Amino acid sequence: MKHFKLLFIVLFLIVFSCKNESKESYLPNSIGAINSLIVVIDNDLWKGKVGDKVREHFAASVLGLTMDEPLFSIIQIPAEIFSGTIRNTRAVLYVQKDTLNLAHIKTNMYAKPQKVAVIKGTSDDEIIENLNQKAQEMITSFKNQELSEAQNRFLRSLSKEKGIKDRFGVTLNIPSLYKIVKQEDNFVWVEAQINKGTVNLIAYEMPWNSFTVDSTFVSDIVRMRDSIGSLYVPGPDVPGKKTHMRTEPAFAPSVFPTEIAGKKAAEVRGLWDIKNYPMAGPFLTYIVNDKENSRKMVVEGFTFAPATEKRDHMFELEAILKTLKFDK
Repeated sequence: MKHFKLLFIVLFLIVFSCKNESKESYLPNSIGAINSLIVVIDNDLWKGKVGDKVREHFAASVLGLTMDEPLFSIIQIPAEIFSGTIRNTRAVLYVQKDTLNLAHIKTNMYAKPQKVAVIKGTSDDEIIENLNQKAQEMITSFKNQELSEAQNRFLRSLSKEKGIKDRFGVTLNIPSLYKIVKQEDNFVWVEAQINKGTVNLIAYEMPWNSFTVDSTFVSDIVRMRDSIGSLYVPGPDVPGKKTHMRTEPAFAPSVFPTEIAGKKAAEVRGLWDIKNYPMAGPFLTYIVNDKENSRKMVVEGFTFAPATEKRDHMFELEAILKTLKFDK
């Protein structure tokens, strides 16, 4: 009898697993531009305080850019239009006044990969309370999915350049549009041309004990970046003046703890400029604790694109930098 029960359980699990796999395999591929978000919400809610709260969270300005740009490019539609192909959008926020009071995130409901964040409440105030409690979790879920989507798109055509790997023993999944523009003993710079500018990646290493005092951590990071800029990233020729990239002195960068390639790291977001020359833009730096090699491995992305939006360029650079892997 025990054997019969065990066999029944095993068969049930196999059938249940097959049904789930079958459902997953028939889902269409999701659609949508990187960092786009469909917000399914009735027009009246969208025009009132609920819509204001949605925009406050999901259209907040991205940190560390030279102009205000939203976290997501939002398209609002009422629930009756949310059907057909549009349900296959990769990132969906569904907001509804209902008899239920809930907030959760569903995965691969109509397509794959897909995140559908659902916010419901019996009143405007309940919906707003749920938004306040769950918005950051939902934003993180959407952003992680967008990073994975961007990284998967890189795989279609990866650069074959080996400069970073040969010099530092690390790899990055870099799209083939990027080309090496400079290699030194402790510095590799790759660049891609974009409309009206460039996107750039640099890599270098610092001694393990480069940052020893927490109270001076930010100023030490600025000093490090400015030193590297002075050595390796010159600006345009200006008679009688030395030009090079540095950290914009009027704005202190923002620093956050994070993890890259399974190692503790610092994430630094801020603005760069060219000393003695009117050029500037955003940068994103990761300083990774590589204890095995007694060093700090530094990888950085920065964009130069005057008077144009830079959110998606910086997001692409973030996606590239987060593919960092250390050779064993």
